[in-house]
Amino acid sequence: MNFKAYVAEFIGTFALIFVGVGAITSDYISGASGLVGIALAHGLTIAVMASATAAVSGGHLNPAVTIGALATGKIDAANAVGYIISQCLGGIVAAAMLKLCLPVAALEAVNMGTPALGDGISVGMGLLVEIILTFFLVFVIFGTAIDSRAPQVGALFIGLTVTLDILIGGPITGAAMNPARHLGPALLGGGLQHLWLYWVGPVVGGLMAALVYHHVLEEKA
Repeated sequence: MNFKAYVAEFIGTFALIFVGVGAITSDYISGASGLVGIALAHGLTIAVMASATAAVSGGHLNPAVTIGALATGKIDAANAVGYIISQCLGGIVAAAMLKLCLPVAALEAVNMGTPALGDGISVGMGLLVEIILTFFLVFVIFGTAIDSRAPQVGALFIGLTVTLDILIGGPITGAAMNPARHLGPALLGGGLQHLWLYWVGPVVGGLMAALVYHHVLEEKA
C-alpha cells in the first residue's frame, strides 16, 4: 500500500471538485464564464494536478481510470481500492469545503454543481454519453500518460480532453466522466437520484478504453 499515492490522489481530486464546482457557482453569481469557462476550469485543473501527482500516484484522480488500470494490470487490487477511496474522499471533502467558502444560496441554485441530466435527456441517453466521453478520456490517458512511448506532456492532453468533453457533454449529462466528481457534490446536497449512472457510465467507458488500448494498441514487452 502506498500512503503517499493516496494523499496525492486525494489532493488532486479535491482540487478538481473544488475548482469545478466553484467555477459553476461563480458563473451563477457573476454570469461571466459560461460553458467555456467551466470547461476550462475543469480541464486546467486536471492538467496541472495530473502533472503534479504523476510521479507519485500516476495522476489517476478518477475511479474510472483506476479501474481501467486495474483491469490492465497497471495497478494491484489493494492499491486500486486505496486510490478509489482517496479519490471519493477528496470529492466529498472538497464539496464540504465549498459550503464553507461560497454562499449557500448560490450552491443550492446550481445544485452543488452536481452533474445531472439535461432537459429532454433520458437515462439511456445520459448513460451512453457518459460511456463515450469517459472512453475518450481514458483512451487519451493510456495513450499520453500510461503508455511507455507517450510524450512527457500527457497531463496537458488529458486536461484538453476533459475540456472538450465538457463542451459537448456539459449540457447533456454534466460530463462527469468521473464517479468522484459526481459523488462529493451529490452527497453534500446535490441529490443521489442518478448516482448509479455516474458510476456505471464512466466505469464502463473507462474499462472499454483501457482494454482496447492495452490489447490492441499497446506494444508488449
